[in-house]
Amino acid sequence: MVSRSYSNLLDLTSGDSLTFGREKKRFPRVATVAGVLSELDDDTSNNSVGSDAPSSVSQDRMIIVGNQLPLRAHRSDDGEWCFSWDEDSLLLQLKDGLGEDVEVIYIGCLKEEIDPSEQEDVAQTLLDTFKCVPAFIPPNLFSKFYHGFCKQHLWPLFHYMLPLSPDLGGRFDRSLWQAYVSVNKIFADKVMEVINPDEDFVWVHDYHLMVLPTFLRKRFNRLKLGFFLHSPFPSSEIYRTLPVRDELLRALLNSDLIGFHTFDYARHFLSCCSRMLGLSYQSKRGYIGLEYYGRTVSIKILPVGIHIGQLQSVLNLPETESKVAELQDQFRGKTVLLGVDDMDIFKGISLKLLAMEQLLIQHPDKRGKVVLIQIANPARGRGKDVLEVQLETDATVKRINETFGKQGYSPVVLIDTPLQFYERIAYYAIAECCLVTAVRDGMNLIPYEYIICRQGNEKLNETLGLNPTTPKKSMLVVSEFIGCSPSLSGAIRVNPWNIDAVVEAMDSALIIPEGEKQLRHEKHYRYVSTHDVAYWARSFLQDLERACKDHMRRRCWGIGFGLGFRVIALDPNFRKLSVEHIVSAYKRTKCRAILLDYDGAMMLPGSIITTPNSEAIGILNNLCNDPRNVVFLVSGKDRKTLTEWFSSCGKLGIAAEHGFFVRTNHNADWETCFSVPDFDWKQIAEPVMQLYTETTDGSNIEAKESALVWNYQYADPDFGFCQAKELLDHLESVLANEPVSVKSGQHIVEVKPQGVNKGFVAERLLLTMKQKAMLPDFVLCIGDDRSDEDMFEVIMSARDSLSPVSEVFACTVGRKPSKAKYFLEDTTEIVRMLQVLANASEQAARSAPQPSQRVVTVESK
Repeated sequence: MVSRSYSNLLDLTSGDSLTFGREKKRFPRVATVAGVLSELDDDTSNNSVGSDAPSSVSQDRMIIVGNQLPLRAHRSDDGEWCFSWDEDSLLLQLKDGLGEDVEVIYIGCLKEEIDPSEQEDVAQTLLDTFKCVPAFIPPNLFSKFYHGFCKQHLWPLFHYMLPLSPDLGGRFDRSLWQAYVSVNKIFADKVMEVINPDEDFVWVHDYHLMVLPTFLRKRFNRLKLGFFLHSPFPSSEIYRTLPVRDELLRALLNSDLIGFHTFDYARHFLSCCSRMLGLSYQSKRGYIGLEYYGRTVSIKILPVGIHIGQLQSVLNLPETESKVAELQDQFRGKTVLLGVDDMDIFKGISLKLLAMEQLLIQHPDKRGKVVLIQIANPARGRGKDVLEVQLETDATVKRINETFGKQGYSPVVLIDTPLQFYERIAYYAIAECCLVTAVRDGMNLIPYEYIICRQGNEKLNETLGLNPTTPKKSMLVVSEFIGCSPSLSGAIRVNPWNIDAVVEAMDSALIIPEGEKQLRHEKHYRYVSTHDVAYWARSFLQDLERACKDHMRRRCWGIGFGLGFRVIALDPNFRKLSVEHIVSAYKRTKCRAILLDYDGAMMLPGSIITTPNSEAIGILNNLCNDPRNVVFLVSGKDRKTLTEWFSSCGKLGIAAEHGFFVRTNHNADWETCFSVPDFDWKQIAEPVMQLYTETTDGSNIEAKESALVWNYQYADPDFGFCQAKELLDHLESVLANEPVSVKSGQHIVEVKPQGVNKGFVAERLLLTMKQKAMLPDFVLCIGDDRSDEDMFEVIMSARDSLSPVSEVFACTVGRKPSKAKYFLEDTTEIVRMLQVLANASEQAARSAPQPSQRVVTVESK
């Protein structure tokens, strides 16, 4: 199969392709020399080099990127490296859900260190034999990356552990962060070696590679990219303490689809995006999406499953049957409780042991009858905290066994040596109850494995002396702080910090009637067997395809430097307004309509001073003095404020409060375009708004003549958003019989008379000009927010009210989704463009005599 790589410009120009299975092409060793790359290092253009190139590949292909390749490696007797698949790797198991027609390529590190002199040959062997591309990371750099930033900063923080002292995770180390960025960049280079950006899907896994999406998106703007986080995502109060919080959030948002195990993790991520980046999300037809610079970043919530086939194949092994028989004899006459955990601070092993101790104290009848087997897998990290957990565990086990043990009975059996998989399965098979008391864990698949093993098979039924026709049974006591807890509705959920509650749950699990144990097991087995790892992978791929379906239809721009890079995706007809183009049209036209939103068009964003400056007033006067122009300022502000601000603009037409009040010039009276009998509805709406203002700190009410606005811009983002939804429902209910509309906007909820919007002003202005035989041949409309979209929609579809040769310029501020056809970057560019138009009018006035000033009166409705 041919895979086109654009990592080398010579390949791009020559059309050379990389061929798998046909031709051996040796890859350069990327970054095999120790060194730290700066996070702002950018040796690649922001342009999407390969995004628009035609593809020669028709078969779907998935590039799976993880910290470690799903391979085992060892040296043979003759010193050669030997590799085999790691059947326990999730990255390998998920392949079952992608379909036989999907080719899979893996990118990651090897667990073993490969000498630089052997790396090239090893890389070629892995590519040819396993379709794996190894990322060789220098040992010093890898140590800073994995044991440093990943395990000292990200992993503790994501498990709710703050670095309150140097002993708790350590202070933030910028050099470790730079190592993290450098390794992610090496992974990006490896992806570049094999990717066909127009066809391939890329699936990045876990917190080790959280900035990789930025490097990939920078190379290829339309890349089809998914990311799944296998750890918890902490609440915003915890996450916001991370010094590089914005960089990681923005990097993840360069994905098309972001996956989480539970809604809690997704909710925390969305809350961080809202509080730190000001982004809001929407749920539409069951899908959650974040709008990010014109791109919709989808959120996927689905816990991972286990590989049923692998478990069942191990269950069928003779070794498993023998081990089950051995354990049954060893623990005959005793009830076995089982715990299987890594030896780290978050797995709650010590809490489980304390609960076992209390169980034996409170229930003396359990002594000699109940055994807790605790399998402690080696810790994945290293450090002082791991050693402390080991010492505490050993001391607690020793104390319990010395207190309650006797000849032939040890209440706690600690197994802290590595076990074969079949041995672990044998322990599952004999355990009456499985205990998982982790204080924080991303998913934890131990309960799933336990359920499948308790279902057993014919051989194990015979070994255990079970009747094949009798329904199987199992019991689970699980922490409410682990990812699998929500999906196990039949389990006894506990707060692991509450020892008494855990003791009560353990006792309940032992005395629950057999029939209920069977029902709980059946419920769990039905879920686990249908939601396996293949189901999870297949569902993720389907959602990734849906999230990427519009990629080629949109125009993309890359903006920002370093890890602040992001892609703006816009409609193909949406482009930047050329000043030369609009000035040319302006000069050759004779009847012009100009509609401006003051806030968005002429006021600098973030400025404390909102009143118009002398430059803005001068521009407006110059435009109004041109007899070919009809200029209207359309604003949401009240008419009193606008009258004061623009008192020196005698010929300027003004529409206040989104068009409810209109004045054609300074000497004209304010008129209303709407027939509203009264505003009695305010007496209903205002007390309701006042109630929400009192209960929402940072909110306020803006009372206009025609409308009431509840503003929560300075309130807590999450609470304000929640209150706004409640207020919207409340107002719609109490005002159902009133002639008003209730709308939500950017940090506001507004109540105003029905039909009032800026689009009506544009519509009436163009209609009035038509009735006066003044068909505009030039229309300019500028605005920056949602309320201005109504004006854009009207002028873009008002061909009957325009000259047949008219030129229409609907322009929004900033690159963002809009009904406007054009954009300018900011208000500075808007003012500069208006100044050029005003100069053109002044120049025309000096060069030729002009007809009398046009006067247009907008008719009332």
